[in-house]
Amino acid sequence: MFTINLSSLKMQKVAKSDRTHIAIVGRRNVGKSSLVNALLGQELSIVSDVPGTTTDPVKKAFELLPYGPVVLVDTAGIDDEGELGQKRISKTIKILSQSDFALVVLDARERLQSKELELLAYLDKISVNYIVAINKIEFGVNPRLLEELKELRITHFEVSCKEKVGIDELKRKMIRMLPAEIEPPLISDIISQGDVVVMVVPIDLGAPKGRLILPQVQTIREALDEDSIVVVCKDKELKATLDNLKSYPDLVVTDSQAIMRVAEDVPERVKLTTFSILMARHKGDLPTFIRGLKRVEELENGDKVLIAEACTHHAQADDIGTVKIPRWLKNHTKKDLQIDVVHGADYPENLSDYKLIVHCGGCMLTRRTMLARMNEAKLMDVPIVNYGVLISYFHGAIPRALQPFEDAIAEWEKIKTCLS
Repeated sequence: MFTINLSSLKMQKVAKSDRTHIAIVGRRNVGKSSLVNALLGQELSIVSDVPGTTTDPVKKAFELLPYGPVVLVDTAGIDDEGELGQKRISKTIKILSQSDFALVVLDARERLQSKELELLAYLDKISVNYIVAINKIEFGVNPRLLEELKELRITHFEVSCKEKVGIDELKRKMIRMLPAEIEPPLISDIISQGDVVVMVVPIDLGAPKGRLILPQVQTIREALDEDSIVVVCKDKELKATLDNLKSYPDLVVTDSQAIMRVAEDVPERVKLTTFSILMARHKGDLPTFIRGLKRVEELENGDKVLIAEACTHHAQADDIGTVKIPRWLKNHTKKDLQIDVVHGADYPENLSDYKLIVHCGGCMLTRRTMLARMNEAKLMDVPIVNYGVLISYFHGAIPRALQPFEDAIAEWEKIKTCLS
């Protein structure tokens, strides 16, 4: 006979993009992979006395009870060597900038090294909270190391991954220091209990048969959690749906590409927005995306535009990122633009060559990752806009689709004179 932990099963279904990401960082051979295995209670990462065994980041989702669902990210050593080693370090740095928390692993027998001091300074710079775990205490602890950490006023825990000592105490401290709220709401702050919300969901050919796309599912669930009344229909059935309601809905949410068809059926007094705009503020910063529209009108012949897809998928004949947006950009600007499309977690190294970044909704990214990508664009002085904002703009649905969001409307008022 066996029992099933239903709460655990529910947490296992939480997408990685909605989990707190914890990076395990440190020099080679200090026991990062051993600590990952000790926290998990299983042998996930390969452990070896040979320095540099972990080359690429290894991610593992698990439930850190009673906190909830998290992702542990085992990284390459920050002191890796050679050209390939530098590339691995770059990946580790990128992982850190996208993480919500970090565990810095030190060797109990040694003093702080320059690479470790640089790492701690970098974590402070990017405002990532962290704990120092002093590993291998079975060999004794260097008193000079403890003095150095005390001088730096750094929280630390002494553990032995080999002998499973101090792991539970480390977990308890992590739970107290992890962020309580990772992302702002999708829709719950603009609706109330009893509100009628109509969600218009054109069937996306790119979605698996029998399923809705992730932003639609998440928005429906969050609205239901607020005890609102959710009505779901396709765009072709919207008019009949509205006619069958006893009164106008409090909010209508639709797909970006259907916004104008939907707007024709929705009275001006009813608030209207898109799933992608909801996702833009949920994962990133909506006013920043609004500002990116200004650059659209400044594009010149020969300018390079980057279309960034955070995840990989098989492009359809009418794919939004590779086909439709490039076509709409060229038709709108009447310019001969050089448009590049990239998929995956990284921007190209020549990011500064681009005049504009058009980013996907980021539904598969954590909020911190999306903000890190936005910050990287800002550092390179490249304006950024997301799919939903840009598509709504091209279809004449802005500012209508921004109605529920005061900060976005305020940003629109600032730039609209530059867009005429």
